[in-house]
Amino acid sequence: MSRHAHAVPDGSTGTDEAPPCPETVARVREAHESFVLSGTDPGARVRRFVADSWRRSRRVGVDPELPTPPVDLSDPDLRALREEHPVSGAVPVVRRLLVEPGASWVAALTDESGRMLWVDGDKEARRRLEQVGFVEGATWREDSVGTNALGTALATRRPLQVVSAEHWARVVHPWSCAAAPVRGPDGRVVGVLDVTGRDEVSTWMALALVRATVAAVEATIAGGPAPPTLRLDVLGPHGGTLHTPTGRRRLTCRHAEILLLLAEHPGGLTGDELAVLLSEHQLSEVTVRAEISRLRRLVGPLLSESRPYRLTSPLPTDLDQVRSALAIDDVPAALAAYSGPVLVRSAAPGVARLRESLSTDLRSSALASRDADLVGRWTTQEEGLDDWEAWQVLARVAPIGSAAHLRAHTRLAQLDRSLR
Repeated sequence: MSRHAHAVPDGSTGTDEAPPCPETVARVREAHESFVLSGTDPGARVRRFVADSWRRSRRVGVDPELPTPPVDLSDPDLRALREEHPVSGAVPVVRRLLVEPGASWVAALTDESGRMLWVDGDKEARRRLEQVGFVEGATWREDSVGTNALGTALATRRPLQVVSAEHWARVVHPWSCAAAPVRGPDGRVVGVLDVTGRDEVSTWMALALVRATVAAVEATIAGGPAPPTLRLDVLGPHGGTLHTPTGRRRLTCRHAEILLLLAEHPGGLTGDELAVLLSEHQLSEVTVRAEISRLRRLVGPLLSESRPYRLTSPLPTDLDQVRSALAIDDVPAALAAYSGPVLVRSAAPGVARLRESLSTDLRSSALASRDADLVGRWTTQEEGLDDWEAWQVLARVAPIGSAAHLRAHTRLAQLDRSLR
């Protein structure tokens, strides 16, 4: 392995994970200036996940000069949320591992929406970070402040570092940060752990320490080491990942389609029924049987030997998480759990119906809320970028003069020009 390569979460390696060294920070800053001012794509001058995050930040209209992390909770509401949230029980662990040793950085724990529930650390660093809105109660998602380790870890569901000029907002360029998602016993993301500081946070050791602390936090939340459970991720860029007791497996699109359809039909499907759900064209039962055979070699006893084809135990999905939140009208939690469309590369009719249904339900709930934050979060989704009605709703409900209000009117003008 090259001395610049670092292990990534799925077990592969790549220089994309190596944070920029001091000699390359100037190049990153030039790429940032060029992209912000003229839209010149950064290409290979910055790490892939940073470039992707910059594009998302630009697309949703985050101002690189004046990010506005929302603080939308009163102190009593924040205290109540903090007391109820599962990560709160792990605060002593974080304080012992990241704060009490006298580190010169600031540590933060968030909920699943990126809202900071707890912030502690070096007093001087914390005072300076308060000036850019890094405070308890603030929400540091990408759509609020652009590229940052906390928000980008939440968006990508992976541990990462953002160093200096890799941040979208210029006021954060003096800082570096490392963050990792925190998962509950069922594997779902319940928050993010972040450390923010100066040069000491730009080293690989900072991210390693964050990862180790997250492991301790997750054990605390679970009440001790929890046995790994099965879960299928089908949403967003990581759709098609099967979590098993032995680790994560990246599935082919076809295998992900089959597992999702069987998870949706616990009573089982015949070969003919599965064929219709998998393809608009005639798909022979022989072809279906061959795919099932290959899938069974991968997942073993999860897939029954008998027909109709069925799963031998429930297979929870991240799709279930969004639907469960919508069922109790918890739109913020649904949007937080929604990382993108269902198996976006799939053309299977059965999957396409699930994709459209979930997107429609989430959109309807967000727009019906008439909440500027929730409507704005819908417009940051791929499906919301060209959603004329959503942008009109945002323009009506966002406070006049706010960043969201300006972003909505700017986007409506762009859409109007594109239709002429």
